[in-house]
Formats: sequence, C-alpha cells, structure tokens
Amino acid sequence: MKNRKFCKKFFGIALLMIVIFLFIPVIQVLKLPSVIDVFQGDSIHVLSNSNVNAKIDDAVPVFAVEKGIHGLYIDGEKVGEQNVVFNLAGIPIKKSTVRVLKEMKVIPGGQSIGVQLNTLGVLVVGYHQINSTEGKLSPGEAAGIRVGDIISKINGNSITNMNDLTQYLENAQNKNSPLKLTIIRNKETFETDLTPAQDSLDKNFKIGLYVRDSASGIGTLTFIDPISGKYGALGHVISDADTKAPIVVKDGTIYNSTVTSIDKGTDGNPGEKLARFSTGKEKIGTINSNTPFGIFGTLSQKNDLEKSNIALPIALSSQVKKGPAQILTVVDGNKIERFDIEIVNSVPQKIPAIKGIIIKVTDKRLLEKTGGIVQGMSGSPIIQDGKLVGAVTHVFVNDPTSGYGVHIEWMLREAGIDIYKAEKQAG
Repeated sequence: MKNRKFCKKFFGIALLMIVIFLFIPVIQVLKLPSVIDVFQGDSIHVLSNSNVNAKIDDAVPVFAVEKGIHGLYIDGEKVGEQNVVFNLAGIPIKKSTVRVLKEMKVIPGGQSIGVQLNTLGVLVVGYHQINSTEGKLSPGEAAGIRVGDIISKINGNSITNMNDLTQYLENAQNKNSPLKLTIIRNKETFETDLTPAQDSLDKNFKIGLYVRDSASGIGTLTFIDPISGKYGALGHVISDADTKAPIVVKDGTIYNSTVTSIDKGTDGNPGEKLARFSTGKEKIGTINSNTPFGIFGTLSQKNDLEKSNIALPIALSSQVKKGPAQILTVVDGNKIERFDIEIVNSVPQKIPAIKGIIIKVTDKRLLEKTGGIVQGMSGSPIIQDGKLVGAVTHVFVNDPTSGYGVHIEWMLREAGIDIYKAEKQAG
C-alpha cells in the first residue's frame, strides 16, 4: 500500500515537472508574434523561459540572441530582417521574422497649444422649431437630417462655412424652391430635399437646424519630426461638444497657448487647464487630420519649437514596461516641466489601438497643482528610460491621479511617419 502511494506521488511530481519543462515553454513560444521588431542597438526581452533555445537561419545575422537568467533577449545589430527558429530540447516549435529597424528620433513636445478646427461642410448640432403659416416645424428634421450629420453640398455646390449656407437661404427666399442637400453620415453620403420654411415673425426663410462650421480648444503637443516638420498632438480624437461625434476636418490651425490657471481635479470632477490663445497671431502649424490617435499636421515655425527639447529615440509598444516614467507638460505660462509618473500597465499591441498604457501621477508638485491629470494635458509626452514611449490621453473620472496613454508608434503612423522605412530600404 505504501509503495503504491509512493508511486502515485512520484508519478504526480514527474508529470508536474514535465508540464513545467515542456508544456508551459511551448505555450509561451507559440504566443510569440510572427514578426518581432527591435531597433538597431537595442535589446528586447522576448521569452521568460531559459529552457528555450533560438537558432538564426542566416550565417551572417543582423541580430543576436542572448540567454540570461530571465530568459531570451534579442539584440539588434544591423538594419535588416532575418528568421529565427525557437526550439525546445532540439525540437522546432515556431519560426518568427526579426526586423532590425534603424533608430528613429523625434523631438518630444509638451507645449500648450490652441487648436482651431474647420469642419468639412457644416455640422448639424441640433433642431429648432419655426413658427410658419403651416404651424411649428423643423424643415431639416422633416427632411430626415440628424444631429451629427454634415451638410457638404447644396444643389451640387460645396459648402465650406455658414456664410455659404446663408446665401442659399437668401436664394430660396426669392425662388421659394427646395434645396438639394448632400449629407455625410458615418462616412456614407446621400442626398435629400429640404424646403425652407418662412418664419411668420421676421419673414425670413429658415431650415430649422443649428449648425457649426468650426471648433476650438487647447491641448498639448506630443512630438515633432525634425526631418519633415510633421507633428502629432492630443493623442485622441476631437469630438463635437454637442453631438459627441468626431469632427470631420477640412483644415485647421494650431497656435501658441499660454496657461493662465488650473481648475484642480477631484474625484468625479475632472480638472482643466485654463489657457488663452489668439487666432490672429502666433500661428505655429496646420491641421491635416483628426483621428482616434490625435491631430496631425505640419509646423510652420519648426525651428522655434525645436529649441524646446532635444530629440529622443522612440520605443515600440513591446518595449514599454511597468515602472517609473515622466511626462512633459505646461501648468503655468509657457514653461515645459517634467513630472514623475508610474506606468501601471502597458499592453504590447500588435495592431494600432488607443488606451494601451495606464499611468498614475506620483509627482507631489503636480498633484498639489492639478490633482493629477486634467483636461488640456492630453498629448503630454511620456518619457521612459530616455525614450519617448507615448502620450497622455484620458483621465479616470473617479481617480484624477490616474489615466490612459497611447503608444507613440501609433501616433507616428497616423502622422505618416514610417518607422519601418529604413528597414525596407535596407532589405
């Protein structure tokens, strides 16, 4: 009986050892991406199990594989790409391609900026009733137009602002005829007829819609590409205050902005930077796009902004780790300051996605001044180990000391900056 119990215990332990030695490492290897990116001169940790080996296909490798106490590391040595085979006890498990990328440096921002967006067409933000001879009505609502729709054309002609719309209403007053509107809704386009109604009080013809052709606010510059002059800011999309829908941009401008005071954040009540900027002067760049990853364009005064910070290498999402980091932002006037934060979590995303980083403000000065993350801080660069890793994007409403960030590689992609360009040319 004792021998039988001993045997069962022995085989149980042996089976557990087999699982630890074989099964778990195999699962880890199979989860490795098919393409592994590393910058030239960098080293990345790819596996935590030291029982796995790796063999490089080419006799003249562009990278090296090192085994340490924490597992396998890949060191980027030459720009290019090659395959590596991961094996356990000599048995091949998975083949991956390692791309060694040329180091890329951009200038981190931190400046407070004023943002002026011009919409593509005019944006419908609400309805209003008109007192007409036929009773109270909204011709726009009757025509099937919804809040959030964009009026891009009238009678086949492009509409760029509310003045264009006014001219067509004046013509409609003379002709008393319907208008053929081209509407953009959720990236789809359709046409509808709208017949303006005459207001019984002022006798003017109206469409019964509240519309807007521009939006403005403040944010933070994230990075500048010293070669092309392209920039990225905010780290998140700009949405209309009334419709909550992303603003479809025709064009726009960014300006120098001065922070005048801080509305400190508290639990359940996000704070805000209060700032001023003048659209009549201090224009520093154009806005070409408004995307889920921020606003992007080209600077017109690149040299002035380049003096603010020194270019830093960027980090891929797979390189960002938990631990201490800093953000660059302005909380008083125009002075860019560095504040301590903690990266609580970072998801090594394989495809572009927002909210890939969770951060917590640890700097006592910043907590005393702002309470943590406040509106207007969006776009503040996140620096870790001397590299630009991302940007602040959102605050946790119930905990203003914490919030989300976006990985910098996705912002660079949206700006049209190809971090893989050097690798492709070398190949």
